[in-house]
Amino acid sequence: MINSALMNVMTAAALKAGRGLKRDFGEVENLQVSVKGPGDFVTIADKKSEKTIFEELSRARPGYGFILEEGGIVEGADKSHVWHVDPLDGTTNFLHGLPIFAVSIGLERDGQIVAGVVYNPANDDLFVAEKGQGAWYNNRRIRVAVRRDMAEGLIATGIPPLAAAGIHPRFKAELSIVMTRAGGVRRLGAASLDLAFVAAGRFDGFWERGLKSWDMAAGLILIREAGGYLSDADGGQDFLRNGSVCAGNEYIQKQLLDLLKKV
Repeated sequence: MINSALMNVMTAAALKAGRGLKRDFGEVENLQVSVKGPGDFVTIADKKSEKTIFEELSRARPGYGFILEEGGIVEGADKSHVWHVDPLDGTTNFLHGLPIFAVSIGLERDGQIVAGVVYNPANDDLFVAEKGQGAWYNNRRIRVAVRRDMAEGLIATGIPPLAAAGIHPRFKAELSIVMTRAGGVRRLGAASLDLAFVAAGRFDGFWERGLKSWDMAAGLILIREAGGYLSDADGGQDFLRNGSVCAGNEYIQKQLLDLLKKV
């Protein structure tokens, strides 16, 4: 496991927020829910988790900026560092009692993601990575899968929600062509875990559009440190601004990207 001061700070914040989420998940039927938009919900648990992470990281690294799912952009005195925080990735799963959700924290330094933590409190799955230190899952070093043929691979994706109906036609076209080549396709409903699972070799590839920086910041460094390859869904490298990603090992990522470019 990585024992740097930075990683200790990030994991402590994720674990503390996760304890609150785990308690609320056990009483999910009693949660108060407010509607943000069609098919997009925010819970009291979500806001409490974000508050915990914000307070923990601000105390440990005063001056760093934030890009928060609920709280938006918080400018920091230190312009070189920005936290990208999703306090509850997979909110809809959480609300329906599905134990597939995560806390995701990524640190951007001078325009590059240099550290990330993805933590699922439901089963204590903890994925961490720091630039130059590798990617780890619960004290075990992880690497991307070694399969070279998509026909043998398991590819993950994210289905655009009702609120993103405008990109439904493109997604259906992409899914249709990927289904002709992939051994199987899965949709978990939590992009941070999808990316972590690529890093751990559980998924061979992943693509999704319409993401925010907090959805993928931690996952990007996990995959890079696990030996994976990344681009946005059109072949570029500005993931955090373009809001899309295509990931896998050297062979699967290229095959997947080539398919997406045909749409």
